[in-house]
Amino acid sequence: MDSGPFTASYNMALDEAIAVFVRKGGLPPTLRLYGWDRPSLSLGCFQRISDVNIGYCGTKDIPIVKRPTGGRAILHSDELTYSFSARTRGRNPFSKGLLDSYKKISVAFYLAFGKIGVAAETKTKREKGRVLAGSPLCFQSSSYGEILIGNRKIVGSAQKRWDDGLLQQGSIPYSYDEERIRNIFGEGRYTALRECTVGLREVLPEFDEGQFREIIASSFEEAFGISFVPAVPSQEESALALELEQEIYLPARWNSRE
Repeated sequence: MDSGPFTASYNMALDEAIAVFVRKGGLPPTLRLYGWDRPSLSLGCFQRISDVNIGYCGTKDIPIVKRPTGGRAILHSDELTYSFSARTRGRNPFSKGLLDSYKKISVAFYLAFGKIGVAAETKTKREKGRVLAGSPLCFQSSSYGEILIGNRKIVGSAQKRWDDGLLQQGSIPYSYDEERIRNIFGEGRYTALRECTVGLREVLPEFDEGQFREIIASSFEEAFGISFVPAVPSQEESALALELEQEIYLPARWNSRE
C-alpha cells in the first residue's frame, strides 16, 4: 500500500488495523508506505511525554501521538515512513523472534539503498551508539538490524510482536527540520542527533522520491522472493482504523500517559 499522507492519529490507527487483519489471516504480509499531513511527533508506546516540549508542539500545531510500537521520539516531516505487518506462527520468515525479523527486514532496505547508489550497512551488534541510551530521540542511537550510512543512522525502526504476528514501523528522513527539533528536544540533544544521523538528501540530493518508493517495494520482493499486489485499505480495515483512532490514538489518556 502506498497510501500517501494522513494525520498522525490515523496513520497509527491504520497501521494497527492492517496488522490486525494480517494476524487474522485476512491479509497477506503487507508493506505500507506513507507520509504525514503536517509535521508530527510520534513517541514510542512506553515513552514519557515529558521527554518533549509539549507547549511548543501545541503552539506550533504539531500533533503528538504514541505509536503502537516502542522506541523513542521521531519528528516526522520530510521523510518516507513505512510499516510492515506479517504473521509469526507456523513456518514463515518471521517465526524466529524479534532480532531475526529485524535482520531479515533490514536486508530489503540494504538492497534498496544499494540500488540508488548509496553505500549503506546494517547494524550487527546490539549495543547502543555513541550517545546515551536514555536519549528521547529515536535517531540518536542505532540498534541491531538498523541501517547506517558512514556510521550515521538513516532508517529508524521499532517492532511490536504478538503471539501470532508483528508490526514494524520505521522512518527514513530525507532532511531534518532543525528549528522544530531544537525547540522540541533542546539544543544539546539536537547537536548530538546531527552527529549520529543523516538525511537521504544529504548523501543523494537529486534522488527521485517516487522511484525510491518503487525501489523499496522491489527490494522487499527480492529479499523475500515474493511479488507484491498493489492495494488500498479495504472498507473493513478503514472502519477499524477509524475506530482505533477514536478509541486509542486521539484520546489524551493514551498520548499523555507517562
